[in-house]
Amino acid sequence: MSSKSDRQMDRPWLFRTYAGHSTAKASNALYRSNLSRGQTGLSVAFDLPTQTGYDSDHVLAKGEVGKVGVPVAHLGDMRMLFEDIPLEQMNTSMTINATAPWLLALYIAVAEEQGADISKLQGTVQNDIIKEYLSRGTYVCPPKPSLRMITDVAAYTREHLPKWNPMNVCSYHLQEAGATPEEELAFALATAIAVLDDLKTKVPAEAFPAMVGRISFFVNAGIRFVTEMCKMRAFVELWDEITRDRYGVEDPKFRRFRYGVQVNSLGLTEQQPENNVYRILIEMLAVTLSKNARARAVQLPAWNEALGLPRPWDQQWSLRMQQIMAYETDLLEYDDLFDNNPAVEKKVAALKEGARAELAQIDGMGGAVKAIEYMKSRLVESNAERISKIEGGDTTVVGVNKWTEAAPSPLTSGPEAIMVADPEAEADQIARLQDWRKARDDAAVNAALEALRKAARSGENIMDASIAAAKAGATTGEWGDAVRAEFGQYRGPTGVSKYPSNRTEGLDDIREQVAAVSAALGEKMKFLVGKPGLDGHSNGAEQIAARARDCGMDITYDGIRLTPEEIVASALESGAHVVGLSILSGSHVPLIEDLMTRMREAGLGHIPVIAGGIIPEADAERLTAMGVAKVYTPKDFELNVIMSDIVTLVDPRSKAAE
Repeated sequence: MSSKSDRQMDRPWLFRTYAGHSTAKASNALYRSNLSRGQTGLSVAFDLPTQTGYDSDHVLAKGEVGKVGVPVAHLGDMRMLFEDIPLEQMNTSMTINATAPWLLALYIAVAEEQGADISKLQGTVQNDIIKEYLSRGTYVCPPKPSLRMITDVAAYTREHLPKWNPMNVCSYHLQEAGATPEEELAFALATAIAVLDDLKTKVPAEAFPAMVGRISFFVNAGIRFVTEMCKMRAFVELWDEITRDRYGVEDPKFRRFRYGVQVNSLGLTEQQPENNVYRILIEMLAVTLSKNARARAVQLPAWNEALGLPRPWDQQWSLRMQQIMAYETDLLEYDDLFDNNPAVEKKVAALKEGARAELAQIDGMGGAVKAIEYMKSRLVESNAERISKIEGGDTTVVGVNKWTEAAPSPLTSGPEAIMVADPEAEADQIARLQDWRKARDDAAVNAALEALRKAARSGENIMDASIAAAKAGATTGEWGDAVRAEFGQYRGPTGVSKYPSNRTEGLDDIREQVAAVSAALGEKMKFLVGKPGLDGHSNGAEQIAARARDCGMDITYDGIRLTPEEIVASALESGAHVVGLSILSGSHVPLIEDLMTRMREAGLGHIPVIAGGIIPEADAERLTAMGVAKVYTPKDFELNVIMSDIVTLVDPRSKAAE
């Protein structure tokens, strides 16, 4: 073994923190602060209106502005977001999908204003719409035109932004939605295949291998870090195989599996949240230990994300974890630690075999776009299986279903234990948006939007028209309205069948209670599950609906992105006996307040309403004061307990006893 001085240390991965909140000005200050502390790349989180193509003052944006990311409604916002940050020198990842062409257009426009050489811009737009239909819910248009916009971006960057990654196939949210490692591998690779098959028609044949080399991935790494490390090695080998055999890419550097990662947020617990520090560290090992499958960029969640919005200090703590791993340990001095390890090779082979079987199934259906409903149903089933194992104790989660007794954590005490979103941010954003509209040249905007609609209609690349609209002063909502007008809107499959599953073991008592309450009501007990606002994280709502169905309730679950008005109308139409609301974006207070008012006005004030989400204790008290019957947070992981609560709330006999 050579001495340390003889070995050349590898360059570390990019250090990123996924960040953005409140306003462009506040987010800019956060970015500059993080960069000053040693962060080496930016990872921009956009709020839900921006992600779904709505302006900050749209009815669906109420309560959502600046909550899960930064609002960017026009060129002025993007200009403010990157003020004093030289984009030509930055590597910027933008987690944006349905509106990726638009946000990239704004980014290019700002870079040009800064005097940057556009050909030197480095970064990534996620631009993966298929996983939005499956897990995240920020889609806008149907799959076919959405795929077209993905490859429009890719084709544009080939000509103008040679260092930019035009697509980041995102399996991160697939694992968050319950995907097994085999499903995560297969569904992500199927998405990449769908994109490359379409992209082949848009670039010269001689340029295609290099475009294959610019497709990157964004993955999840869970707590089973040996399996996760083997999954990453399987990804590397399968991608090399697909790009060589399916697409004939000869140059090994264009077949390289390039990926960034955020380690798992799904497993972060509200109970004993200090344990999350260890979880995050262990999960980071999965994507850094194996040199041949090491991430090119790593971003870590904060330990307290299950409680609310992390503070800058919490994000700094996660950044320091990366820096210690890269600079204090000797990890980067060695070749791959797992080559020729028989246990690793066996696990990698098994994962590849399972992924190939799933890929063959999807290919037989006509590819990822045509298999969306199949993949969605598989995710819902896999997530149900995961939750059942935690409930039953087959999967141990420390502090949740084992070793639950603990001393109070001083890290979570006090009024500033978590960051609170600026309550004035939404009003400030809307005021600036309205000022922007007044100050611009409406004729120029209208002409640019007409050109955008024409480009969408004709099939020409949508990027040039998007950049022109950005420079003219069009807004995110106007861009979104233009593509919706030409391509139509879309409501993805929920993955929740009306018919009970075969997972009814252990539900006999609750099923008997539901039957008894239904008999007392004189009809089958009806449960409406609703997701108001723009939050597309539907995993919890899907599992609540599926478990209620398996318990014998008549469920109504129409998926994501509903207004309070639409949910109340559905409650009236379905004759719901109880309404359950799921909101994970932090907008629970204004949305539920609106819904409760509308329920009373519609004569439904007697119907119990329950709510679930990442809801701080003070907010839970506010919701209870509004009349919400029960509030559930991530600590309430036992779905059968929730089902029992629902039955009790509806039972007319218990109400009579009161």
